[in-house]
Amino acid sequence: QVQLVESGGGLVEPGGSLRLSCAASGRISSINAMGWYRRAPGKERELVATISNEGYTNYANSVKGRFTISRDNAKGTEYLQMSSLRSEDTAVYYCNAYTPFGTVWGKGTLVTVSS
Repeated sequence: QVQLVESGGGLVEPGGSLRLSCAASGRISSINAMGWYRRAPGKERELVATISNEGYTNYANSVKGRFTISRDNAKGTEYLQMSSLRSEDTAVYYCNAYTPFGTVWGKGTLVTVSS
């Protein structure tokens, strides 16, 4: 059906920026909304941001004004531009896609914010 692969994670200093990508393959025409979630060490997975097919976005309060979600529907790719990163942003970041066949998840990419 649909497969998702994240990339772009890594080590960044506090205050720095990082851009995550999520590439979809398979039946990308079936994808509706897409999103980013994260799981910090010792915590439950939480919503970071979502974006609809039409481009409507929603953000967690903790990332508003610092993170920007976007997508390229033709390529089946979504992005998460992260700026002013903090140590508490350290987590494994997962992208997901909502399809008529269910929600699809990537395997995640690790973001570490540390000096």
